[in-house]
Amino acid sequence: MDDLDSLDRKILAELSANARIPIAELARKVGLSKTPVALRIRQMEERGLITGYRAILSPVKLGLTHVTYIEIRLSDTKQRALEQFNAAIRAIPEVEECYMIAGGFDYLVKLRSRDMADFRRIMATRISTLPHVSNTSSHVSMEAVVEQNWTPN
Repeated sequence: MDDLDSLDRKILAELSANARIPIAELARKVGLSKTPVALRIRQMEERGLITGYRAILSPVKLGLTHVTYIEIRLSDTKQRALEQFNAAIRAIPEVEECYMIAGGFDYLVKLRSRDMADFRRIMATRISTLPHVSNTSSHVSMEAVVEQNWTPN
C-alpha cells in the first residue's frame, strides 16, 4: 500500500464502497477522466490489489442473525492435518471466517446461523466431525458493536 498515491487510495475507497459505480462517476469523484481511472484500476487488478468484485449480502435480512465464535483445538498440527482441516472447514457454508491462531487454541471460527438450534445442529454435524478436532469452545455474540468491510484509509 505504500506505493499507492492519493488518487489510487481514493479509487480503492470508492470501489470498496460501491464496486458497481460507473467509471464516469468514479472519475468525477476522484478528479480524473475516465481513461486514467480505468487504467489505474486495471493496474491495481494486475498487481493483485483488487482481487475481485462481489455482492455483499445482508446476513440479518437472510435470517442469519446468530453469530458464534468458536475456538478449535486440533489433536494433530502437522502439515497434513492442517491441510485436511483447512479443506474441510472451507466446505462449511455457515463458516464466515476462519483464522489459524498462535496461542491457546489452533483456529478461531466465525459462524453464522439462524438461531441456537441451528447452531447446535451445525456444531454436532459439521464442526465436531471435522478432521483432527479435539476440543471446541464457543462464544455467542450478543450484539455487533462494529461490523464492517475493510476499506483503505
